[in-house]
Amino acid sequence: MTAGSIIRLFSLAAIWGASFLFMRIAVPELGPAWLMFGRVLLAALFLALVAIAFKRSLPIRGYALHFMLLSFFNTALPFLLFAYAAQTLTASLLAVLNATAPLWGALIGWLFFRQTMSLKITGGLLLGICGVAILVGFDTAVDSSALPAIAAAAGAACCYGIATWYTRLAKPVPAFINAHGNMWGATLWLLPLLWFIPLPVAQPATQSLLAVVALGVVCTGVAYMLYFRLVQDLGATPTLTVTFLIPVFGVLWGHLFLNETIGWHTLAGAAIVISGTMLVTGFNLSSLRAAKAPVKE
Repeated sequence: MTAGSIIRLFSLAAIWGASFLFMRIAVPELGPAWLMFGRVLLAALFLALVAIAFKRSLPIRGYALHFMLLSFFNTALPFLLFAYAAQTLTASLLAVLNATAPLWGALIGWLFFRQTMSLKITGGLLLGICGVAILVGFDTAVDSSALPAIAAAAGAACCYGIATWYTRLAKPVPAFINAHGNMWGATLWLLPLLWFIPLPVAQPATQSLLAVVALGVVCTGVAYMLYFRLVQDLGATPTLTVTFLIPVFGVLWGHLFLNETIGWHTLAGAAIVISGTMLVTGFNLSSLRAAKAPVKE
C-alpha cells in the first residue's frame, strides 16, 4: 500500500467507527426514524452533487426495483435497527456487533445457497459467537432489558449479510451508481415512517443536528467516496481490512467522547470477533499479496 492508501484506509475506519458515536449523541432527541431519514437524505444529496460534478447519471429505468431491494437490506433496515439499539447499547458494543456482518453472510450462504461450511469457516463462526458472548456477558451495564437492543444490532449485521448475497447474485452495477441509488431508495423507505413517529423533542439541540449532518455527509457520503477510491486503488480484498479496524475506532471514540469504559471483556470480545471474521472471510497477508489488480470503471 502507498502512504496515501494507508491514510485513506485508516480515515475510512475512523469515520465509520465514529458513526456509532454520532448515533449515540443524536438518537435520544431525534429517535431512530428521524435520525436515519436525515442521514440517508443528506447522503443522497451529497452523492447527487458528486454525480453532477463528475457528470455521472443515475439510471432509474430498469434499476428501480434493484435499488429498492438493495437499499432495504443494505441501508434502510440496518440503519434503523442500529439507531434503535443505540438508544441502549454503547458505541463500543455497536461497533463490535457491526463487525459480525461477514459471519452472518457465511451462515446465510450455508443455509440458503449451499455454500460449503469448511472447518475454517465453522471455527470462525464459533469464535464470533464466543466473542459476542464475552462482550455482552461480562458487561455489567448490559442486563436483560438490553436484549431487544442486542437483537436489533445483530439483526442489522444480518441485514448486511443478506445485502452482500443479494449484491453478489444481482446484475452487476457500477459501485458509485449502486451507492447513489441505494441512498435514494433508503430515503423512500424511511420517509413514510415520519408520518407515524413524531420527534421525541420539539426542538433538537444543535449538537444533535450536527451529529445528523456528520452521519449523512461524512460517515455516509464521504465514507463511500473513500471506500470506492480504495477499491479502485487496492482491490476488494485489501480494502476488507477496514472491517477489522472499525471496532478499534468505535471503541476508541466511545471511550474518548462518551466516557465509555474499556474493560478486559471489551478488548477480548472485540479481538475474538475480529479473529472469527478473518477466518470466515479468509483474510490474511497472503490474500493481500495474491489480490488481483483492480479493474477501474
